[in-house]
Amino acid sequence: MANELIIAPDKRKTVLIIGINSFLGSNLAEFFRKDYRVVGTYHKKNLPLPGILTLPCDVLIKEEVQLVLYAFKPDFVLYCVGLSSLKECAEKPNVCDALNSAGLFNVAELAPRYGARIVYFSSQYVFAGLNKNYTEMDNPDINTQYGKAQASSEFYLQKSSLNYLIFRCCKLYGRGLTPLKNTFFELLQKNIKNSQNIIYDDFIHQGFLDVYYLGMTLKMCIDKNVTNRLVHFGAQDTMTHYEFSKLYCEIFNESDGLVNKGKWHFPLSKGASVEKLEENLHFKLEVLNIEGLLKIKMPTIKESIEFTYKRYNGSKHIGKSISNKGDGISFI
Repeated sequence: MANELIIAPDKRKTVLIIGINSFLGSNLAEFFRKDYRVVGTYHKKNLPLPGILTLPCDVLIKEEVQLVLYAFKPDFVLYCVGLSSLKECAEKPNVCDALNSAGLFNVAELAPRYGARIVYFSSQYVFAGLNKNYTEMDNPDINTQYGKAQASSEFYLQKSSLNYLIFRCCKLYGRGLTPLKNTFFELLQKNIKNSQNIIYDDFIHQGFLDVYYLGMTLKMCIDKNVTNRLVHFGAQDTMTHYEFSKLYCEIFNESDGLVNKGKWHFPLSKGASVEKLEENLHFKLEVLNIEGLLKIKMPTIKESIEFTYKRYNGSKHIGKSISNKGDGISFI
Protein backbone atom coordinates (compact mmCIF):
# COMPACT_ATOMS: atom_id res chain seq x y z
CA MET A 1 0.00 0.00 0.00
CA ALA A 2 3.07 2.23 0.16
CA ASN A 3 2.65 3.21 -3.47
CA GLU A 4 -1.05 4.01 -3.16
CA LEU A 5 -1.93 7.42 -4.55
CA ILE A 6 -3.49 9.71 -1.95
CA ILE A 7 -5.55 12.63 -3.28
CA ALA A 8 -5.81 15.53 -0.89
CA PRO A 9 -9.35 16.90 -0.45
CA ASP A 10 -10.18 20.20 -2.12
CA LYS A 11 -10.32 22.69 0.75
CA ARG A 12 -11.28 25.67 -1.39
CA LYS A 13 -14.65 27.32 -0.89
CA THR A 14 -17.35 26.22 -3.30
CA VAL A 15 -19.12 28.62 -5.65
CA LEU A 16 -22.32 27.26 -7.20
CA ILE A 17 -23.41 29.12 -10.32
CA ILE A 18 -27.08 28.66 -11.15
CA GLY A 19 -27.27 29.17 -14.91
CA ILE A 20 -23.61 28.57 -15.70
CA ASN A 21 -24.15 28.58 -19.48
CA SER A 22 -25.40 32.16 -19.51
CA PHE A 23 -23.14 35.05 -20.53
CA LEU A 24 -22.81 36.17 -16.92
CA GLY A 25 -22.57 32.67 -15.46
CA SER A 26 -19.92 31.40 -17.85
CA ASN A 27 -17.71 34.47 -17.41
CA LEU A 28 -17.94 34.36 -13.62
CA ALA A 29 -17.15 30.63 -13.73
CA GLU A 30 -14.04 31.34 -15.78
CA PHE A 31 -13.02 34.08 -13.37
CA PHE A 32 -13.58 32.18 -10.09
CA ARG A 33 -12.24 28.76 -11.12
CA LYS A 34 -8.66 29.72 -10.22
CA ASP A 35 -9.32 30.40 -6.54
CA TYR A 36 -12.56 28.51 -5.82
CA ARG A 37 -14.15 25.16 -6.49
CA VAL A 38 -16.67 26.16 -9.15
CA VAL A 39 -19.70 24.00 -9.93
CA GLY A 40 -22.81 24.89 -11.89
CA THR A 41 -26.24 24.06 -13.18
CA TYR A 42 -27.80 24.18 -16.61
CA HIS A 43 -31.41 23.83 -17.72
CA LYS A 44 -31.76 21.60 -20.76
CA LYS A 45 -28.62 21.66 -22.89
CA ASN A 46 -25.21 21.31 -21.28
CA LEU A 47 -22.39 23.29 -22.87
CA PRO A 48 -19.55 22.15 -20.61
CA LEU A 49 -16.72 24.37 -19.44
CA PRO A 50 -13.45 22.45 -19.05
CA GLY A 51 -12.80 21.26 -15.52
CA ILE A 52 -16.15 22.44 -14.10
CA LEU A 53 -18.73 19.96 -12.84
CA THR A 54 -22.32 20.73 -13.82
CA LEU A 55 -25.72 19.21 -13.14
CA PRO A 56 -29.12 19.76 -14.80
CA CYS A 57 -31.54 21.81 -12.72
CA ASP A 58 -34.86 23.53 -13.33
CA VAL A 59 -34.95 26.42 -10.85
CA LEU A 60 -38.75 26.34 -10.91
CA ILE A 61 -38.78 22.83 -9.39
CA LYS A 62 -37.89 22.94 -5.69
CA GLU A 63 -36.90 19.28 -5.55
CA GLU A 64 -34.26 19.77 -8.24
CA VAL A 65 -32.91 22.89 -6.54
CA GLN A 66 -32.66 21.05 -3.23
CA LEU A 67 -30.87 18.12 -4.86
CA VAL A 68 -28.21 20.39 -6.34
CA LEU A 69 -27.68 22.26 -3.08
CA TYR A 70 -27.39 18.97 -1.19
CA ALA A 71 -24.95 17.53 -3.74
CA PHE A 72 -22.59 20.54 -3.83
CA LYS A 73 -23.12 22.12 -0.36
CA PRO A 74 -21.88 25.49 -1.68
CA ASP A 75 -20.51 28.39 0.32
CA PHE A 76 -21.86 30.86 -2.27
CA VAL A 77 -24.70 30.62 -4.78
CA LEU A 78 -24.54 32.99 -7.75
CA TYR A 79 -27.95 33.33 -9.37
CA CYS A 80 -27.26 33.87 -13.09
CA VAL A 81 -30.58 32.63 -14.49
CA GLY A 82 -33.06 34.93 -16.19
CA LEU A 83 -34.08 36.93 -19.22
CA SER A 84 -31.96 40.06 -19.48
CA SER A 85 -33.33 41.39 -22.77
CA LEU A 86 -35.80 44.24 -22.24
CA LYS A 87 -37.57 43.24 -25.45
CA GLU A 88 -37.88 39.54 -24.54
CA CYS A 89 -39.09 40.38 -21.04
CA ALA A 90 -41.79 42.66 -22.45
CA GLU A 91 -42.89 39.99 -24.94
CA LYS A 92 -42.79 37.12 -22.41
CA PRO A 93 -43.75 38.65 -19.04
CA ASN A 94 -44.62 35.28 -17.45
CA VAL A 95 -41.27 33.78 -18.42
CA CYS A 96 -39.55 36.95 -17.22
CA ASP A 97 -41.20 36.72 -13.80
CA ALA A 98 -40.57 32.99 -13.53
CA LEU A 99 -36.84 33.10 -14.27
CA ASN A 100 -35.93 36.48 -12.78
CA SER A 101 -38.03 36.12 -9.63
CA ALA A 102 -39.76 32.78 -8.94
CA GLY A 103 -36.62 30.72 -9.54
CA LEU A 104 -34.66 32.92 -7.17
CA PHE A 105 -37.35 32.51 -4.51
CA ASN A 106 -36.84 28.72 -4.61
CA VAL A 107 -33.07 29.04 -4.29
CA ALA A 108 -33.35 31.64 -1.51
CA GLU A 109 -35.73 29.46 0.49
CA LEU A 110 -33.51 26.38 0.35
CA ALA A 111 -29.96 27.77 0.42
CA PRO A 112 -29.96 28.74 4.14
CA ARG A 113 -30.23 25.06 5.08
CA TYR A 114 -26.68 24.67 3.77
CA GLY A 115 -25.28 27.97 5.04
CA ALA A 116 -24.86 29.35 1.52
CA ARG A 117 -24.74 33.06 0.76
CA ILE A 118 -26.93 34.07 -2.19
CA VAL A 119 -25.58 36.58 -4.69
CA TYR A 120 -28.19 38.17 -6.94
CA PHE A 121 -27.40 40.36 -9.93
CA SER A 122 -29.99 43.07 -10.43
CA SER A 123 -29.74 45.99 -12.84
CA GLN A 124 -30.11 49.70 -13.36
CA TYR A 125 -33.54 49.05 -14.88
CA VAL A 126 -35.20 49.02 -11.48
CA PHE A 127 -35.16 52.79 -12.07
CA ALA A 128 -37.13 54.87 -14.56
CA GLY A 129 -34.18 56.67 -16.17
CA LEU A 130 -34.37 60.16 -14.69
CA ASN A 131 -31.44 62.51 -15.23
CA LYS A 132 -29.92 62.05 -11.76
CA ASN A 133 -27.43 59.95 -9.83
CA TYR A 134 -29.32 56.97 -8.41
CA THR A 135 -28.17 55.81 -4.96
CA GLU A 136 -28.81 52.56 -3.11
CA MET A 137 -31.29 54.43 -0.91
CA ASP A 138 -33.53 55.44 -3.83
CA ASN A 139 -36.72 53.44 -4.10
CA PRO A 140 -37.21 51.64 -7.42
CA ASP A 141 -39.36 53.60 -9.89
CA ILE A 142 -39.92 51.01 -12.56
CA ASN A 143 -40.96 51.41 -16.19
CA THR A 144 -39.99 48.01 -17.69
CA GLN A 145 -41.11 44.42 -17.15
CA TYR A 146 -37.49 43.42 -16.59
CA GLY A 147 -37.03 46.06 -13.90
CA LYS A 148 -40.28 45.03 -12.22
CA ALA A 149 -39.12 41.41 -11.87
CA GLN A 150 -35.72 42.43 -10.55
CA ALA A 151 -37.11 44.91 -8.05
CA SER A 152 -39.38 42.14 -6.77
CA SER A 153 -36.36 39.86 -6.29
CA GLU A 154 -34.40 42.58 -4.51
CA PHE A 155 -37.28 43.18 -2.11
CA TYR A 156 -37.75 39.47 -1.41
CA LEU A 157 -34.09 38.88 -0.58
CA GLN A 158 -33.81 41.92 1.63
CA LYS A 159 -36.92 40.95 3.61
CA SER A 160 -36.54 37.18 3.84
CA SER A 161 -32.85 36.27 3.62
CA LEU A 162 -30.21 36.60 6.34
CA ASN A 163 -27.26 35.81 4.07
CA TYR A 164 -27.37 37.65 0.76
CA LEU A 165 -25.53 40.10 -1.47
CA ILE A 166 -27.21 42.10 -4.24
CA PHE A 167 -25.28 43.74 -7.08
CA ARG A 168 -27.31 46.35 -8.94
CA CYS A 169 -25.35 46.54 -12.19
CA CYS A 170 -24.85 48.85 -15.14
CA LYS A 171 -24.58 47.38 -18.66
CA LEU A 172 -22.11 44.47 -18.64
CA TYR A 173 -20.30 43.53 -21.82
CA GLY A 174 -17.82 40.95 -23.07
CA ARG A 175 -17.66 37.72 -25.01
CA GLY A 176 -19.73 34.72 -24.10
CA LEU A 177 -17.99 31.42 -23.37
CA THR A 178 -20.83 29.27 -24.69
CA PRO A 179 -22.35 29.61 -28.18
CA LEU A 180 -25.94 30.18 -27.04
CA LYS A 181 -26.33 33.66 -28.48
CA ASN A 182 -24.11 36.57 -29.39
CA THR A 183 -23.70 39.35 -26.88
CA PHE A 184 -23.98 43.02 -27.84
CA PHE A 185 -20.18 43.23 -27.75
CA GLU A 186 -19.77 40.20 -30.02
CA LEU A 187 -22.31 41.57 -32.51
CA LEU A 188 -20.43 44.86 -32.57
CA GLN A 189 -17.18 43.04 -33.36
CA LYS A 190 -18.84 40.83 -35.99
CA ASN A 191 -20.52 43.72 -37.78
CA ILE A 192 -17.31 45.70 -37.99
CA LYS A 193 -15.35 42.64 -39.13
CA ASN A 194 -17.94 41.96 -41.86
CA SER A 195 -18.03 45.64 -42.92
CA GLN A 196 -21.73 45.98 -42.12
CA ASN A 197 -23.37 49.33 -41.46
CA ILE A 198 -25.02 49.33 -38.07
CA ILE A 199 -27.36 51.66 -36.19
CA TYR A 200 -26.72 52.10 -32.49
CA ASP A 201 -28.99 53.69 -29.93
CA ASP A 202 -28.22 57.28 -28.93
CA PHE A 203 -31.17 57.57 -26.55
CA ILE A 204 -30.35 55.58 -23.39
CA HIS A 205 -27.41 56.81 -21.32
CA GLN A 206 -25.86 54.19 -19.03
CA GLY A 207 -22.63 52.84 -17.65
CA PHE A 208 -20.73 50.11 -19.49
CA LEU A 209 -18.27 47.79 -17.73
CA ASP A 210 -16.35 44.67 -18.74
CA VAL A 211 -17.95 41.66 -17.03
CA TYR A 212 -14.57 40.75 -15.51
CA TYR A 213 -14.76 43.87 -13.33
CA LEU A 214 -17.84 42.33 -11.75
CA GLY A 215 -15.89 39.16 -11.00
CA MET A 216 -13.07 41.14 -9.40
CA THR A 217 -15.45 43.25 -7.32
CA LEU A 218 -17.48 40.24 -6.18
CA LYS A 219 -14.29 38.42 -5.15
CA MET A 220 -13.27 41.41 -3.03
CA CYS A 221 -16.69 41.38 -1.35
CA ILE A 222 -16.32 37.65 -0.62
CA ASP A 223 -12.79 38.13 0.73
CA LYS A 224 -14.03 40.94 3.01
CA ASN A 225 -17.07 38.89 4.04
CA VAL A 226 -19.53 41.54 2.88
CA THR A 227 -23.04 40.31 3.52
CA ASN A 228 -26.63 41.53 3.64
CA ARG A 229 -25.86 44.52 1.43
CA LEU A 230 -27.22 45.96 -1.79
CA VAL A 231 -24.46 47.75 -3.71
CA HIS A 232 -24.31 49.67 -6.95
CA PHE A 233 -21.84 48.41 -9.51
CA GLY A 234 -21.25 50.91 -12.30
CA ALA A 235 -18.81 53.07 -14.21
CA GLN A 236 -17.82 56.60 -13.29
CA ASP A 237 -19.63 57.96 -16.34
CA THR A 238 -22.41 57.11 -18.80
CA MET A 239 -22.67 56.77 -22.56
CA THR A 240 -25.14 55.62 -25.18
CA HIS A 241 -24.56 52.46 -27.22
CA TYR A 242 -23.60 54.73 -30.12
CA GLU A 243 -20.97 56.56 -28.06
CA PHE A 244 -19.68 53.27 -26.64
CA SER A 245 -19.33 51.82 -30.14
CA LYS A 246 -17.44 54.86 -31.39
CA LEU A 247 -15.07 54.67 -28.42
CA TYR A 248 -14.61 50.94 -28.98
CA CYS A 249 -13.50 51.63 -32.54
CA GLU A 250 -11.01 54.22 -31.33
CA ILE A 251 -9.42 51.93 -28.72
CA PHE A 252 -9.49 48.76 -30.86
CA ASN A 253 -8.06 50.67 -33.85
CA GLU A 254 -11.09 50.09 -36.05
CA SER A 255 -12.80 52.45 -38.47
CA ASP A 256 -16.00 53.96 -37.04
CA GLY A 257 -17.47 54.72 -40.45
CA LEU A 258 -19.93 51.84 -40.12
CA VAL A 259 -21.31 53.08 -36.78
CA ASN A 260 -24.48 55.15 -37.23
CA LYS A 261 -26.61 57.03 -34.73
CA GLY A 262 -30.21 55.96 -34.15
CA LYS A 263 -32.88 55.15 -31.60
CA TRP A 264 -33.78 51.64 -30.49
CA HIS A 265 -37.24 50.70 -29.27
CA PHE A 266 -37.48 50.92 -25.47
CA PRO A 267 -40.29 48.62 -24.27
CA LEU A 268 -42.11 50.38 -21.45
CA SER A 269 -44.27 48.28 -19.14
CA LYS A 270 -48.00 48.80 -18.79
CA GLY A 271 -48.79 51.94 -16.84
CA ALA A 272 -45.43 53.60 -17.54
CA SER A 273 -45.44 57.15 -18.84
CA VAL A 274 -45.63 57.31 -22.64
CA GLU A 275 -43.87 60.67 -22.42
CA LYS A 276 -40.69 58.78 -21.56
CA LEU A 277 -40.51 57.54 -25.13
CA GLU A 278 -39.78 61.10 -26.30
CA GLU A 279 -37.03 61.74 -23.75
CA ASN A 280 -33.46 60.59 -23.27
CA LEU A 281 -33.22 58.09 -20.44
CA HIS A 282 -30.38 58.22 -17.92
CA PHE A 283 -29.30 55.32 -15.74
CA LYS A 284 -26.43 56.67 -13.66
CA LEU A 285 -25.64 54.50 -10.64
CA GLU A 286 -23.84 56.26 -7.78
CA VAL A 287 -20.85 54.10 -6.78
CA LEU A 288 -19.47 55.96 -3.75
CA ASN A 289 -20.65 53.24 -1.35
CA ILE A 290 -18.87 50.36 -3.06
CA GLU A 291 -15.75 52.48 -3.51
CA GLY A 292 -15.68 53.30 0.19
CA LEU A 293 -16.54 49.75 1.25
CA LEU A 294 -13.77 48.12 -0.79
CA LYS A 295 -11.36 51.09 -0.96
CA ILE A 296 -11.30 51.03 -4.74
CA LYS A 297 -11.92 53.44 -7.58
CA MET A 298 -14.43 52.28 -10.17
CA PRO A 299 -13.24 52.79 -13.77
CA THR A 300 -14.53 55.07 -16.47
CA ILE A 301 -16.01 53.47 -19.58
CA LYS A 302 -12.86 54.35 -21.52
CA GLU A 303 -10.69 52.66 -18.88
CA SER A 304 -12.95 49.62 -19.06
CA ILE A 305 -12.62 49.30 -22.85
CA GLU A 306 -8.84 49.74 -22.57
CA PHE A 307 -8.83 46.92 -20.00
CA THR A 308 -10.92 44.78 -22.37
CA TYR A 309 -8.47 45.40 -25.20
CA LYS A 310 -5.60 44.31 -22.97
CA ARG A 311 -7.55 41.32 -21.60
CA TYR A 312 -8.08 40.01 -25.12
CA ASN A 313 -4.41 40.61 -25.91
CA GLY A 314 -5.32 43.27 -28.42
CA SER A 315 -7.56 40.93 -30.42
CA LYS A 316 -10.04 42.93 -32.47
CA HIS A 317 -12.24 40.08 -33.54
CA ILE A 318 -14.56 37.68 -31.84
CA GLY A 319 -13.28 34.50 -30.23
CA LYS A 320 -14.40 32.09 -27.53
CA SER A 321 -11.21 31.93 -25.46
CA ILE A 322 -10.62 34.31 -22.60
CA SER A 323 -7.31 35.58 -21.33
CA ASN A 324 -6.98 36.36 -17.66
CA LYS A 325 -4.31 38.99 -18.26
CA GLY A 326 -4.66 42.65 -17.49
CA ASP A 327 -4.83 44.90 -14.50
CA GLY A 328 -7.78 44.86 -12.16
CA ILE A 329 -9.68 47.65 -10.52
CA SER A 330 -7.37 50.44 -9.44
CA PHE A 331 -6.96 50.78 -5.70
CA ILE A 332 -7.02 54.09 -3.87
